Amino acid sequence: MFAASTFKGKKVAVFGLARSGVSCAMALSMGGAEVFAWDDSEPAVEKARAEGLPVTNLHTVDFKSLAALVLSPGVPLTHPEPHWTVTKARAAGIEIIGDTEVFVRAVQGTGAKIIAITGTNGKSTTTALIGHVLKQAGLDVEVGGNIGNAVFNLRKPTRDLHYVLELSSFQIDLMPGLAPDVGILTNLTPDHLDRHGSMQHYADVKARMFAKQRDDQTALVGVDDDWCAAIADKIHTGAAVHRVSVVRPLTDGISAPDGILRDCVSGRQVASIDLRGFHALKGRHNWQNACMAYGCAAALSIAPEVTSDAMESFPGLAHRMQEVGKLEGVAFINDSKATNADAAEKALASFDTIYWIAGGIAKTGGIEPLEPYFSRIRKAYLIGVAAAEFARTLEGKVAYEICETLPRAVTAAARDATAAKEKGAVVLLSPACASFDHYKNFEVRGDAFVDLVSRLQGVVMSQRGHG
Repeated sequence: MFAASTFKGKKVAVFGLARSGVSCAMALSMGGAEVFAWDDSEPAVEKARAEGLPVTNLHTVDFKSLAALVLSPGVPLTHPEPHWTVTKARAAGIEIIGDTEVFVRAVQGTGAKIIAITGTNGKSTTTALIGHVLKQAGLDVEVGGNIGNAVFNLRKPTRDLHYVLELSSFQIDLMPGLAPDVGILTNLTPDHLDRHGSMQHYADVKARMFAKQRDDQTALVGVDDDWCAAIADKIHTGAAVHRVSVVRPLTDGISAPDGILRDCVSGRQVASIDLRGFHALKGRHNWQNACMAYGCAAALSIAPEVTSDAMESFPGLAHRMQEVGKLEGVAFINDSKATNADAAEKALASFDTIYWIAGGIAKTGGIEPLEPYFSRIRKAYLIGVAAAEFARTLEGKVAYEICETLPRAVTAAARDATAAKEKGAVVLLSPACASFDHYKNFEVRGDAFVDLVSRLQGVVMSQRGHG
């Protein structure tokens, strides 16, 4: 926690008293602002009051007396309709910003650098990977934002401190001053359209990552979808623009369509890293994350061999294609975060010999979209309420066993996979389902899987399995 002094002596409203709102209100108070904190949730208000925050019902405050409204990113700014605090702030002519904007202003002039990552998919892994690479390279690093710690719970800015921040579109929408030293956009697919109104507006918000960059800064943009490719083409701020692809080789940019990262400038290769053996970076989607991390490291003058060594030691994020242990050459993969078919597809595409644990509470469409990957599945072990539905989809195409529970599925999959003795075989928990029938959330389900694997006789657990 550190003070935000840019509103010293001014009145500021803070609406939304979850983790980031509470820490921002405290930082503003520490910095000398008069804070009026509020939330529509009575329990949130009472909790904030108990923590000593200056709580005031914003319905009773004259917004024209305020310098700004600091709005929680989870509160509607534009769609489906502006929140009542937004309407009052606009009528009063005051700025509407988020805690991340207050943070950016607090960092300005300190010598600290900001690396900002956004995109529809992959931003959490990319953020964690960049944090890991920079730390392994000996830099002073803090990781936070939409992943982990709220920004004001990070250390105070100092010269040469590197903030690696995951930013959602909701946060960027409230950051008019965003100008990261390295800005990263992974990809764009339809998401949060209820909050943005249209895909075009969603893309426009993401594009603000680069709008105020300068010629001493770097933009890394994935160009494997049309929305991002168009954004890359429109960056004319003087920032160094590096395009990234994992679909095709680039003669000017960073690409890894075959799992070998190649950095080319005007047709000349300046660096390459073979990603195919890195345990936590399996699959094309992870190759994109690696390309972004490499590009960020290169922008900060980190040598390619240092980046390569760091990426090889990256433990991965828990519950995201996380290798947790090995038994007789069979790897056990925890991909519990795959709560729908689209997410499970990435895991199924990353391995060739799969003993697949799937099931739970199915989403619309079930696993039918995954049929192109059925040939990779040696056998499926079905759990939860979706077991019968998934069995019907797999009938005649993939061998399956209805196990009902995760403990039975782990035991059966381990038995079959080790008996087959196939090179490169994996037992993959990638459920393509929500967990609520048996587990509180995907994290609890993933932790249960790790625990069950650890109990298998002869298993060798990975360090990354416990991280």
